[in-house]
This record gives sequence, C-alpha cells and structure tokens, in this order.
Amino acid sequence: MQPLKGVTVVTLEHAIAAPYCTRHLADLGARVIKVERPGSGDFARGYDQRVRGLASHFVWTNRSKESLTLDVKHPGAAALLERLVLEKADVLVQNLAPGAAARLGLGHDRLSGLKPSLIVCDISGYGSDGPYRDKKAYDLLIQGEAGFLSVTGTLETPSKAGISIADIAAGMYAYSNVLAALIERQRTGAGRRIDISMLEALAEWTGFPLYYAFDGAPQPQRTGASHATIFPYGPFPTGADGGSVMFGLQNEREWVSFCEKVLLRAELATDARFTGNANRVANQVQLRGLIEDAFRPLTAPQLVERLEAAQIANARVNTMQQLWDHEQLHSRDRWSEVPSPSGVLPALVPPGLQPGEPRMDAIPALGQHTDAILAELGLASADIAALRDAGAI
Repeated sequence: MQPLKGVTVVTLEHAIAAPYCTRHLADLGARVIKVERPGSGDFARGYDQRVRGLASHFVWTNRSKESLTLDVKHPGAAALLERLVLEKADVLVQNLAPGAAARLGLGHDRLSGLKPSLIVCDISGYGSDGPYRDKKAYDLLIQGEAGFLSVTGTLETPSKAGISIADIAAGMYAYSNVLAALIERQRTGAGRRIDISMLEALAEWTGFPLYYAFDGAPQPQRTGASHATIFPYGPFPTGADGGSVMFGLQNEREWVSFCEKVLLRAELATDARFTGNANRVANQVQLRGLIEDAFRPLTAPQLVERLEAAQIANARVNTMQQLWDHEQLHSRDRWSEVPSPSGVLPALVPPGLQPGEPRMDAIPALGQHTDAILAELGLASADIAALRDAGAI
C-alpha cells in the first residue's frame, strides 16, 4: 500500500521531529528529497555510531529518502533549491532554526504566491508567533515547558522520557496534518501552511494530567513506574526470585477477581478501605503491604500465571534486547529489512501496515542522490562539477 506514490516532499530537516514526519510519508510511497549540508549533513548523522557505524537516530528516521547536498547560503545552490521546490515539490517540510526558512525565501507567504498548490509544513519549538517564537528548543527542554517532567519520575526526582517524546509528538502531528492537507488539496486545488509547535504537540499529549489539575486542583504526583491516580497499577516485586511484574486494575470486577484469584484473599474485595479506586489510592500504603506479602512466596512466572487466570492485564519490564527478541513482534512478522551504507539492517514494519505494503527503501549516504536530482533539473555534468568545485553542493 503506497497511497502517496507520486507525491514529492522536499525537506530541510535535522534531528527527529521533521525526519520522523517525512519518514512516515516515505513509508506510504512519497518521494522524499532530504536537503543536507555538504560535508556534514543532518547533525543527527553524528549522534553516535551504534548501528555498524551509523547513528541510531538517523537509521530510525531516514529510510526511503534521497539525500541532496546543497549549501543553501550559496547563491547558486539557493537558486537550485527554489527551482526544486517550485518544479518538483508537493510538500515542503522544514524544522530549521526559527526564521531561517523565511530568510532563505522559503516561507509560505512567498512560496504560496509562486505555487498556490504547495503545502508548507513548518515545525518549531514554540510556533511562528507569540513571545517564545524565536526561542530555540530541544526535546528535553520542551518536556520541561510542557509540564511533562512535573508528572514523570519519582517524588524525589523528575525524569525525562527515555525516548524523544516531544519530537515524536510534533512529528506525528506534522505527518497527520500533511495527510489532511493533501486530501484537502484534492478537493480545492490549494495548498496550505501547517504550523506545528513541539510545545503544543506535547501539551496535547499531556491532556490527562492537565485536566486532572483543572481549576487549580492539585496535579498528579510523580510515582515512578506506577500510576498516579489508579491503584494497584505498576510494577510489584516477587519475593521468591527477586523478579518484578507489572499489572493494572481498571474496574471493580477486576478488583474482585484479583482478590479471589491472585491474592487468595477474597475478603479484601469487600473491605471498605479498598472498595472503589479512590479508596484504594487513598489507602495504597496499606494495600501495597498486603499485596507484597501475598507475592513474597511467588516467582514472577507464578504471579503471571495467577494474573492470567484472573484475566488481569500484566506485562514484563523488557530490556531493549528482549524487545528485539519479542515473540509477539516476530509471530506477527513485524520485522523487515532495509539497505543502508553499512549493509542490510532490520527495521520494524510501520503500525497499521502489513509486511510488503510499506516502502522500505535504503537509508541514504550523505549526498548520494545529488547528481541525479540536479540532472532532473536539467543541469549538465559539467555544471554539477562546477557547483561541487565551488562548494555549493
């Protein structure tokens, strides 16, 4: 399934938010031309060398793209970039520093007059106006600004998410808005500007604690891997093997089953201290003690067996290696392969798509497609060589 086949995306991107958006567009068949700085490229290429010499972030977010190197501050390269956008692009995506795209002549106000059908997606930390417009932003900083850190971690220590959650949120909203704009353009023929803010994206994802603190009410406390407002919900130790099992209860039917089949303490189901989630949260210190006492003679597999029998949702706390090896992902054939400059690499099939449906093409070497793309614009080999000698590409 490649519904975006025939759509061309030109992107001036780095790090995660924009590359994550455009990789998903490429997965659906779009041609994505990634404009990079000659010599160094997207700075995410240099984050690490964990994937056979390639950077883990870059491998994750850049398959199925073409790499074109242009020094956009060089007059000759800037003119070529404008031609590329006006002649080839259906969508322009950028997450350069605040105001940089407009200074390069790539703002929507200018481009829409030259190509009304063009969709321009700008991704930034705080949006295109307001008092924070020119403020630089990175994922961890937005986690702080969006209140995410205030509800994540332990009582003693705020903790960042282990993944780039603000970047991912912004990238996914950029992706969905581009898809919507393409559908709209089919009806109207007109493009549009999309203004994606990392702060607004993560603030939307923080909607539950935001509303929980509505009208000045206290916000959820940081509770580590446990749930701030539901109990029991989170990791609990097993005494016989030093293991840990995560599980959660969502309703009173599950609470009764948990008492009868897991704790083997049916009388607790009607104990007034623990009737209803609000009471269990209020009295969680006492309840945790009772739960840990019941789990002390058990191993983690024995506890999982009881939880399964009681139809209580549970999970392991897996390492990354256990995720690589996860039997559910393998049984559903969720792994594929992509070529790269370092050889063939494994890659997850995107959610919602079946094996063989998404485009899973190579991760590009820096500037790998420069000559071919410039030849499409009509440049002769000698012209391309001259641009290279001038440092423009």
